[in-house]
Formats: sequence, C-alpha cells, structure tokens
Amino acid sequence: MTANDHKIAVIGLGYVGLPLAIEFSRKYPVLGFDINAARVKELSAGEDHTNEADIESLTAMLAAGKTDTTKGLKISSHEPDLQACNIYIVTVPTPIDQFKAPDLKPLLKASEMLGRHLKKGDIVIYESTVYPGCTEEDCVPVLEKTSGLKFNADFYCGYSPERINPGDKVNTLTKIKKVTSGSTPEIADKVDALYSSIITAGTHKAPSIKVAEASKAIENAQRDVNISFVNELALIFDRIGIDTSDVIEAAGTKWNFLKYKPGLVGGHCIGVDPYYLAHKAESLGYHPQVILSGRRVNDNMGMFVANKVVKLMIKKGHKIDGARALILGVTFKENCPDVRNSRVVDIYKELVQFGVSVDVYDPHASHEIVEEEYGIKLCDKLGSGYDAIVLAVSHKEFLELDFTRITNGKNGVIFDTKSFLDRNLVDSRL
Repeated sequence: MTANDHKIAVIGLGYVGLPLAIEFSRKYPVLGFDINAARVKELSAGEDHTNEADIESLTAMLAAGKTDTTKGLKISSHEPDLQACNIYIVTVPTPIDQFKAPDLKPLLKASEMLGRHLKKGDIVIYESTVYPGCTEEDCVPVLEKTSGLKFNADFYCGYSPERINPGDKVNTLTKIKKVTSGSTPEIADKVDALYSSIITAGTHKAPSIKVAEASKAIENAQRDVNISFVNELALIFDRIGIDTSDVIEAAGTKWNFLKYKPGLVGGHCIGVDPYYLAHKAESLGYHPQVILSGRRVNDNMGMFVANKVVKLMIKKGHKIDGARALILGVTFKENCPDVRNSRVVDIYKELVQFGVSVDVYDPHASHEIVEEEYGIKLCDKLGSGYDAIVLAVSHKEFLELDFTRITNGKNGVIFDTKSFLDRNLVDSRL
C-alpha cells in the first residue's frame, strides 16, 4: 500500500476524531464515520458544537470530498461506506465505569464493526487511550474473530495516542509531536510516515505498540500525581491558615520548582487515564500506591470545596438549609464546552446534600448535554441575592461579572477554586 492508495476512515468524530479527519482530508480521501446520526447531520451542515474544528477548513474539505477523488472529507453513519477504506483510525471514547474500572465497550464495539469490513492488507490504528497491551490483547482478538483474518498476516494494527487539548487554539493537532507504533517494523514505518505527512511538529516512533500505549497513560498519570500533591498542600495550608497560591509563588522563585496549581481534576484524560494504568498493574499482581493515592486526593477536592464554602457561610451567620448558592462554570476546563468527567458536579451534589438550593451557570456548556449527563439544569441567566458563589471554572466571561450585584450583600460568600478573581473580592480560594 503506497500513500497514493490511502483511503482513510476515522471512527468517532468527537474532540479527537474530527480535527484528525479534517487534517488527513487535506492530503487523502477520508471518511469521517460516527454512529450518531445527529452528529453526522451537524457536521455535514458545516457545524460543530465542540468548537474544535476550524469551520472554514471543515466546509472546504467537505466540498473537496464531493468532487476530488484524491482528497477531501465525507461524513457518514452508514456502515457499508467503511468497506471502501483500507486504513481505519479509531478515536472512540474510553471512559471508566461507576467502579472506576476501564469501560472498553465503545472500543470493542468499534473493533467488531471494523472486523466486518477488514480486507487483506488493511491497517487499523487506535488512538483511544488504553492500558498497555489493550490493542493486541483485547482489540485484535475481536478483529480476528469478526473478520476471519489473521493478525500480522492478513491485517495489521498501529497505535498512536491522541494528544488533543480541548479548547487550545495554540497547541493544535499538527503542532503537537505524535507518538506512533505498528504491529510489525514495516507497519510501524508506514504508520509513522502517515502521521508525518500531516504533523509539522514531527513524530516519535515507539519500539512497540505497548510502549506507545504506556506513554499515553503515564503522561497524564504524571500530571495527576503532580496536581494531587499541590491539592494535598492546599488541604494542609487551609488548616494552617495560609494561602496556597502565595506559598507556590514563593517556592516558585527556585529554578527547579514546578508551579502546579491546585484545583478540580476532571476531563477525558487526567481524571481517567490513571485508572487504566492501575487496572493493568493490578491485573499483574501489583497494587500501585502513588497513582491511586493521587486519585483519591483529587477525587475528593469537590467535597472539600463544598464543605469549606458551608463553613464560611456558617461563619457569616447564614442558615445553610434553604440557602442559595451559585456555581460559576461546569465544563472541565476554561473557555471550552467540554463537560466530560466534570468534577464541578461533586461540589454541586455536596451542597445539595447540605440543603442548599444551587444554581449552575456556564456560558460555554450545552444545557442539553449537562442535563443528560448529570441531571443538572443550567441557568439561562444569572440571578441575584446568592448567599454563596463558587467560581469553579475560569471562563474569561466571569472576569466581567459584577459580583456585588449577584451576591447577598456583604454577607455573601465568594470562593475561588482557580485563584482567578481579584483576591480582595473573595472570602477564600483553593
């Protein structure tokens, strides 16, 4: 298979798959496939609710896909359309379940679907975050069983972990170095060459698929552990009565101190990937200490924030049962609509358990998705007279708010989880 023969299918058109499909379609014929018909309809109309796509590029590539056989993008939810492709790139979600165990159902269903269309010489590349060994031990058997073909004789696999940073318009797909790998040395070269054709930042060819899988798991586990350290410091400094940001600024004057900030750890990567690595370790008889202890600290930060806010309210004489609170922001990070694995929900649930009436306002998040995922109805507009306000996400719009208008006078409590607001305005911050 030469580059001129590439016919690529990208499976899953979310935050990862859509930018990838657009970029590849500049050089190759690409089929963007998603089982969600509503998503296909949205994209076909040149719209994208995730705000990850450059709409001008999306429209241009869709137009090219209608007239040019050598490049361009077609969008479909019609499975038989996959038959014409020979390189399949899987970018479906890999979440965790309620017990914080890896949920491979979307990945294995995508593999089963692709198995029905695999032909001799085809390559399946996985980008979804997994634990080391998942591609060859979990996905390949499904591909073999469904297709009736033999791995590394009839079809091949690669793994190139996604590194999309939702909402980041500077560090975009082509500007982030890409790790690649393949199931044989020859396929590793082909996969690397494929990504090298679109990634201007360059590629790093890993020596095996397992190494590539592990690299993705640890880059996020490392951040999780580092953030858990400063989150634990925030818990300690709260008891001492000193400001965490002040301490970090002072410590940061040493050249080798890493200035991580405390906060809620959610999203599709940092709050999920460590559980995939821990799952693999435990399956091999090793119980990871540092990784899971970091997860416990980070998973409990929402509860700490809610309890801290309640204590501040009591100190100011508020009756907690029936009090009104406002949470600003529900997305997992600032200035983007992504609400996956949002830990802001932990603050909401804890305050509600105290009997507080809680409003949540977020100008970036989809009302429908938040209600469907978390059962929370977002406010269309801000109210007033709140006894407590929690700044949970540092959306730029929140800098323009007049907090004196929406709080309950001088007795109102303002808590800043991001050290984002003027510190003279807030009662406390994380």
